[in-house]
Amino acid sequence: MRKGIIATVLGAAAVLAGCKAGGDYQGLEYAPNMYHSVAYEPLSQITDESAGTIVNSLDNGRGEYFNSNKYNPYAMNLREPAPNTVKRDPRGWLPYRGKRIAKDSIPAYTAKLSNPLRRDTAQVAAYLEQGKVLYVSQCQHCHGKTGAAESKIAQNYALGVANLKAENYLGITEGHIFHVITFGAGNMLPHGSQVSPDDRWKIAMYVKQLQSK
Repeated sequence: MRKGIIATVLGAAAVLAGCKAGGDYQGLEYAPNMYHSVAYEPLSQITDESAGTIVNSLDNGRGEYFNSNKYNPYAMNLREPAPNTVKRDPRGWLPYRGKRIAKDSIPAYTAKLSNPLRRDTAQVAAYLEQGKVLYVSQCQHCHGKTGAAESKIAQNYALGVANLKAENYLGITEGHIFHVITFGAGNMLPHGSQVSPDDRWKIAMYVKQLQSK
């Protein structure tokens, strides 16, 4: 009985010692295929063809962990885009290539920027409803329910929040609104990374509807 206990303890100690990693020794792994993908991965390339030979189950002579495409530049699994090309969205639209500029320059800068969602006239009503939901979640906390900057944030923010019902804002275009949501203006920070292009256009449509009331 005592010998059995001692053998069990020694066996457990050996297993635990084998799991200890440090320096150049990374320890033992249980079921390494759970940690190292055999399939290609776009952002993680292991270029050493001998990596993982100790657990190799492949018949191509390479280690289990090798997951690079040696025919692509830098052995990457992602292909670099062709030179001088611009990725289009699923509809074939080009991305907006604007930039943050002085507030007073925005009207002229966006004068020819039109809302592509307006082309689908049958969906305009649906886009406006979606724009309302987006406005409530993304804009109302500052600009207020009606757009007149009646929110608590606007009332307590010393630097001011734009009153979208003010006379000097009534003439702004949907392109102007889209640009400001994307890159920010004045005290407003950019929201281009938080709101998709389609959703920015829907918000712009709804803001113009608010201004007409």
